[in-house]
Amino acid sequence: MDLLDLRKEIDKIDEQLIPLLLKRMNISQQVAKYKVERGIPVLNAEREQQILDNVAEKCGEQGDTIKTVFSATMDASRALQHKIIGGGKKLRDTITNAMSDEKLTAEGQAVACQGVDGAYSGVTANRLFPNSPVKFYKQFEDVFEAVNKGDAKFGVIPVENSTAGSVHESYDLIMKYRFYVVGAYDLKIEHCLCAREDTKYEDIVEVYSHPQALSQCNNFLKNFDFTGVNFTNTAAAAKFVAESGKNNIGVICSELAAKKYGLRILKRNIQNNNNNRTRFIVISRELLIDKDADKISLIFSAPHTTGSLYRVLGRFSMAGLNLTKIESRPIENEDFSYHFYVDVMGSVRDESTLDLVCALSDELPEFEFLGNFFEYK
Repeated sequence: MDLLDLRKEIDKIDEQLIPLLLKRMNISQQVAKYKVERGIPVLNAEREQQILDNVAEKCGEQGDTIKTVFSATMDASRALQHKIIGGGKKLRDTITNAMSDEKLTAEGQAVACQGVDGAYSGVTANRLFPNSPVKFYKQFEDVFEAVNKGDAKFGVIPVENSTAGSVHESYDLIMKYRFYVVGAYDLKIEHCLCAREDTKYEDIVEVYSHPQALSQCNNFLKNFDFTGVNFTNTAAAAKFVAESGKNNIGVICSELAAKKYGLRILKRNIQNNNNNRTRFIVISRELLIDKDADKISLIFSAPHTTGSLYRVLGRFSMAGLNLTKIESRPIENEDFSYHFYVDVMGSVRDESTLDLVCALSDELPEFEFLGNFFEYK
């Protein structure tokens, strides 16, 4: 047989499979109604595993391959059952009550940021909430605590840079506090090498800045044999250098921070990538979903079974949703167990997306809906 003949054979088999799969889904609908009447949960992990083990045994050396097909079929069946049952009622009600026809606003209340005046997070806060005062705090966790105590309505924190990658401390705090993400801003970052007025370029030995900024400018630092020194924040580093009295140190910071603390800009745009961008998120104790929300953030853990993460991620694909971010962070006090943070393009105003989120909240051992928000650029 040539390739064309083989493909025709596959097409014939597919034609036979279609009515069988449709019949299976029809029975799944009946199963869902049965479970609703008796209050039975959709997921029966033990039964699913028994079926998959049986399939593997019957299919011999093709067992693992066929198990994957059956797994996908089961996932689709469960998704259909959840849609019928309307699972995740508590989360569904929370999300529905949080939806608004308005754009995100702090209503003039304070917004918390890490660092000092002139920090990139402060720039972001001012752009998102121009009518609100910005309060600066020394550490990232202080920002979360300010929101937690009600000293600020929102907090603005960096989570990812296009050059240096994720800000792991931010993700760890998101995992710890489980605040909602209600907005995001994609800020273009242009770093400058700055120093006191009496400092000569050739005399600089050390350059202070936040580790992310140092990483984003590491090519420049290597070329000039500068030693990078970690500091809590780019603007705080600028303030330190300005007040240090030293004429042999520099700082990587924004033009705004340089002007704020009276530093001279020795070189502009020293970042590795001219399209260097940092993504900031807005954290809140209250879930707010504005009318333009198009990105969803979630935290979950997956069962310790083969292919469990693959199957969870496959559910997003099945729903036609694009994952734009996945971050794994170790679970505290557990050996090699992880939480997964994911960003998905989509809106819970779409019924199928809401069904998926609520279904996962029912099925997974740990699940947290962090928010559905709009990312400004």
